[in-house]
Amino acid sequence: MQRLRVKFSRGGELKFISHLDIMRLWERALRRARIKLAYSEGFNPRPRVSLAAPLAVGITSEAELMDIFVNGTISPHWFTSSVSRQLPPGIEISTVYQIAGNLPSLQSQVRFAEYTVLVNKELGQDEMKTAISGLLSLEKLPWSHLRDTGKRSYDLRALIDNIQLVDSDDNCYTVSMRLRCDNSGSGRPEQVTLALGLTDYPVSVHRTRLILNS
Repeated sequence: MQRLRVKFSRGGELKFISHLDIMRLWERALRRARIKLAYSEGFNPRPRVSLAAPLAVGITSEAELMDIFVNGTISPHWFTSSVSRQLPPGIEISTVYQIAGNLPSLQSQVRFAEYTVLVNKELGQDEMKTAISGLLSLEKLPWSHLRDTGKRSYDLRALIDNIQLVDSDDNCYTVSMRLRCDNSGSGRPEQVTLALGLTDYPVSVHRTRLILNS
C-alpha cells in the first residue's frame, strides 16, 4: 500500500461547493482515472482519502492538502497526469509526493492556516493599524457566534497567531492572517475582521498555506 500527499488549488469556480461535495468530486475523479484506492475496514468501507482541513464555503485556496492511500505503487507524475484530466475547472494539482504510511493522520498534523483577506476600507490606515495592534495585544477575547448546531462561545484571541496589514489600494486593504487550525479550534477570517471593528464581510478570503507540525 502507498500513501500519497497531494497539494492542490481551489479556485473561484468551486468556492461555493461544500466539503462533502468536494470529497465526492475527488472520489469520482480518482475512480475515473482508475486509481486503485485502498478502503477502510468495517461495515461501511470508505476510500482512504482525507483532507487536511475542510475549506469553508466561499474561500479559495492555493494550499489544500490531501492524503490518498492506494493499493500497489504508482508514480506521482503518472498520478498527476491521469487525475488532472478528470478534474473540473477550479481544481489544479500542484504537487504529489509519497510519504510514509505510518505517519499520523494528516488532520492531526495541521497547526495553522494562513490567509490573504481583502477587506473594504471602513477605517483609515492608521485606525486599521491601531485595530490590528490592539487586537494582538489582548490576552483574551471572549467571542461567540451562531452555528447550525447552536451558539458557540470561545476565546477568539487564542485562535490568532498573527495579523498584518500588507497592502492598500483606493478601496481595499489586503490583510494577512495566520490562524490556529487544530483540534483545539479553527480561526475564521470573517470573525477576525469583525473583531477588528469591520462590519462588512470580507471582499475575498484566500488560503495561502497550511502549516503542519514538524
